[in-house]
Amino acid sequence: MSEEGHHRGLFHHKKDEDRPIEISDYPQSGYLDEGRPSGVGGYGVTATHESKIDYKKEEKHHKHLEHLGEAGVAAGGVFALHEKHEEKKDPERAHRHKIEEEIAAAAAVGSGGFAFHEHHEKKETKKEEEEPHGKKHHHLI
Repeated sequence: MSEEGHHRGLFHHKKDEDRPIEISDYPQSGYLDEGRPSGVGGYGVTATHESKIDYKKEEKHHKHLEHLGEAGVAAGGVFALHEKHEEKKDPERAHRHKIEEEIAAAAAVGSGGFAFHEHHEKKETKKEEEEPHGKKHHHLI
């Protein structure tokens, strides 16, 4: 096969083979921000002005994650019930199905905790959005 038709694979490019490796290509320490985008964490995100935060977008994001957590609860619960059925149906592998049922139930509980956490974050974001507009939450009772 000629050089032109040589396949290098998915991640091997010819330009990498021709160029010599320089020491400046790799950072000396993982803690330096040299050569990286500026901002918090090196990703161009700045959290200096609260007026720039899009509360509606953040609230929508938390709502989406809350729904994903709820879907995880449903999926884990359904799979746990399926494994409980398989435990009765297949007595030779009953112990295996019992363990898988318990794992699925634990995953469902974990997803429920995540959904609850995201619900709390969504409420907190909504409260932060209302505060700059002069709306106060008064507890009368």
